[in-house]
Amino acid sequence: MGMTITEKILADHCGKKEVSPGELIMAKVDLVLANDVTAPIAIKEFEKTGAKDVFDKTKIALVPDHFTPNKDINSAEQAKLVRDFAKKYGIVNYFEIGEMGIEHALLPEKGLVVPGDLVIGADSHTCTYGALGAFATGVGSTDVAACFLTGQAWFKVPESIKFIVYGKRKSFVYGKDIILYIIGKIGVDGALYKAMEFEGEGISELSMDSRFSITNMAIEAGGKSGIIAPDDKTIEFVKTRAKREWKIYYSDKDAKYSEIYEINLSDVEPQVAFPHLPENTKPVSESTNVKIDQVVIGSCTNGRMEDMRITAKILRGKKVAPYVRLIIIPATQEIYKNCIKEGLVDIFIDAGAVVSTPTCGPCLGGHMGILAKGEKAIATTNRNFVGRMGHPESEVYLSNPAVAAASAVLGRIGSPEELGIKESE
Repeated sequence: MGMTITEKILADHCGKKEVSPGELIMAKVDLVLANDVTAPIAIKEFEKTGAKDVFDKTKIALVPDHFTPNKDINSAEQAKLVRDFAKKYGIVNYFEIGEMGIEHALLPEKGLVVPGDLVIGADSHTCTYGALGAFATGVGSTDVAACFLTGQAWFKVPESIKFIVYGKRKSFVYGKDIILYIIGKIGVDGALYKAMEFEGEGISELSMDSRFSITNMAIEAGGKSGIIAPDDKTIEFVKTRAKREWKIYYSDKDAKYSEIYEINLSDVEPQVAFPHLPENTKPVSESTNVKIDQVVIGSCTNGRMEDMRITAKILRGKKVAPYVRLIIIPATQEIYKNCIKEGLVDIFIDAGAVVSTPTCGPCLGGHMGILAKGEKAIATTNRNFVGRMGHPESEVYLSNPAVAAASAVLGRIGSPEELGIKESE
């Protein structure tokens, strides 16, 4: 029996010729990461071991991004603990204010994740890196502490689900809509502890930025990981960034999957996830009666350059509706700089938006956009749980950047077509 791309990566990293679902393994990692929320716990556990050094100063990434720039004394103390640890052990890949970004956009941009890698991170959206053909998954802070020491982590080899995406993409449909559509079909536990493997012409046609959006939200379906086999676009992305060699894996034709789903893009229009779960999806055409108070465009899901350009396309020459707050957050400093160079920041500000330095910020109710009781927001973020962005009686709706930007102008959830905008223009 053949193996999936996930099984092949795990087998190579644990020194076996083959592995099968359900098998427990110890595997070497290529990169372990943590942020200002999760690293402090890992650091404290690491220090308890009495270890004199980390396993490899080049294979640890620390990115304070959740509450930075620090919003209060507690977050400042958290960030200081991470900073002091990085200094003490000479952590090479430490990124703070001025050169930082949202971790899951920053690390691929820096070439720190490449195809064939095994990556763990103390953040559930570590699965983002699967867009590069890597096995990447979120773990607990204590697992990260152990990995700081040993360079290894244990895994139960997951079953894989295959999603074959085909057909012609409709206007203003992007990776975000594809993954929301899938989550709407299978539910938030539909891929529980399984590797979600995406393929087909509908995937190969997508940009890398859109692919990152898909794998980023595998966790919202309960997935252990999301993964897309590398192609020419993948190699084009990594070849000018990669800090080391990579290895490409593909699933065997006779690999076994627990389920196989086929998604026809002709059935998919821009999606909106209603409160309070990402599975509560509706087409945007059925979502236009929701008035909004706030719009957030950014996050590790949709804060990349493509997302910024889409947003600017919708906002150019338009004004944000009265009493609606529009917050735009480029995911990295490099993306922020490119927005300035391309004149996008002017478009955003002229429309009435505020533009922030890179931060997770409002996505997790951190800062830079907390909701009051009864307020409603549409966001390009990844979760809309109760109280996720502020007051427990606020509401968060999820969408792609085009829908979010159009909604900011309309003052309610709506589509770019309502503003007379065509994607091809």
